[in-house]
Amino acid sequence: MSFYREKILPYLVHASMRQGTFFAYRQRLLSAAEGCVLEIGVGSGLNLPFYADTTTRVIGVDPSPKLLSMAQQARKKLAFPIELLEGSAEAIPLESNSIDTVVTTWTLCSVPDATRALEEVRRVLKPSGRLLFVEHGQSPDANVHRWQDRLTPLWKRIGGGCHLNRAIGQLIEHSGFRIEQMTTGYMKGPKPMTFMYEGFARPV
Repeated sequence: MSFYREKILPYLVHASMRQGTFFAYRQRLLSAAEGCVLEIGVGSGLNLPFYADTTTRVIGVDPSPKLLSMAQQARKKLAFPIELLEGSAEAIPLESNSIDTVVTTWTLCSVPDATRALEEVRRVLKPSGRLLFVEHGQSPDANVHRWQDRLTPLWKRIGGGCHLNRAIGQLIEHSGFRIEQMTTGYMKGPKPMTFMYEGFARPV
């Protein structure tokens, strides 16, 4: 692991993701989580305070040891059980059909194989479970989309593998899910970085 990815990137990720502009997204999405929750890309634990009483347990998975150490501090302030695991979304270390809700927030952009990760999410979800997601990705505006394609090669290098141009809705549907609700639109900020997909889906 390079010095940048190990020593610098985790702090950049934490600082960028704690902005107030994400607050409303977290509040809406995480209030819908129920039962045993798996959070893919738990990072530094910024989502943890937003889970409602309907959540009985959270299992957080992340490949970054440094971000997980930050999440360890966040978990101390919460009442429900939290388990933090170092691992990859493409190989979730959990049994099949064992999770009520999977949460992914601004994560699918940076997973190397997003399709494989979503297939793993489908595997661990109970048949009645739900995937809750808020992600940034490909804009439907042709000019913005072209800029996303141009910027992504450089952006991946400085943003820990983050892609600006992934078509999140299509990725989810093509990985064995039916999207039951999804809203899209630009968040405040530069358009190539801020086209949002927010909603939930069920395995089919």
